[in-house]
Amino acid sequence: MRVLVTGGAGFIGSNLVDRLLADGHEVDVVDDLSSGSRANLTQAGESERFRLHELDVLDPALIGLVSKLRPEVICHLAAQISVRKSVADPVRDARINVEGTAAVLTAAHEGHTRKVVFASSVAVYGRPTTIPVPGDAATDPRSPYAASKLSGETYLATFRALHGIEYTTLVLSNVYGPRQSPEGEAGVVAIFTDALLAGTPTVLYGDGTQTRDYIFVEDVVDGFARACGPDGNGRRFNLGTGIQTTDRRLHSLIADAAGAQDKPGFAPPRQGDLPAMAVDPVPAHDGLGWQPRVDLPTGVKRTVEWAAGRRGK
Repeated sequence: MRVLVTGGAGFIGSNLVDRLLADGHEVDVVDDLSSGSRANLTQAGESERFRLHELDVLDPALIGLVSKLRPEVICHLAAQISVRKSVADPVRDARINVEGTAAVLTAAHEGHTRKVVFASSVAVYGRPTTIPVPGDAATDPRSPYAASKLSGETYLATFRALHGIEYTTLVLSNVYGPRQSPEGEAGVVAIFTDALLAGTPTVLYGDGTQTRDYIFVEDVVDGFARACGPDGNGRRFNLGTGIQTTDRRLHSLIADAAGAQDKPGFAPPRQGDLPAMAVDPVPAHDGLGWQPRVDLPTGVKRTVEWAAGRRGK
């Protein structure tokens, strides 16, 4: 089938493009390259079934493009992903994440797209009362970014009711792996990896006991690939491991894989950081036949090897 991936030149998007091409699909990418990179699509560019369209999802030309391509499925990953940037400029965040999603869904309707698979975030849950967080947990957005993602989920349901466009929402925990940039707040694995390979100082905020649920990008794109089919229509699934890993444990794993000293510095906790997070992935197994397969030590090792290769080591 033909699949269009918005944000397909980014970290997760480009890995998804490679997976979809490997599965034999025709793949179009819409990306304005503001944060994504052509280099991420080097492997994809070798396929005759791949095309890159350098375009912002808010560009009115998107409707014409989707109407021409008529993709059966759109995987919508294009987004503004920084919580702190959303707090500093909530209008810009809403323009990209809310208006952008509405624009993609409008184009999907005009292009007779069967289904949209949407990348949401654990941020929609706010401060969870139960860990791991179940997929049907109450939402409690505490940043403009979280609010914009939750708004996107609402738009999906609205367009399904209005126009019959199917959707699946995938709530992503902390995704890591090859092609993740060390620039930015969301890529702590990439940040630690880059610093430890370079021999520069690393910092843990708080006492190192804060936890997150780390999921390897290969497992995430498997979830997207499965959701492109008929399963999971009209549902939200968590993509995570359900396992809490402390910042201190994560640093030790990366230091070991990088052959570096495991001696991070410590700084005061950052305001607004959650003390703990993990999500329940069981419904995704039941609804999509999906489950995480790459454990954290293996995923970290593969990530460090990729990063070291880029540095020429």
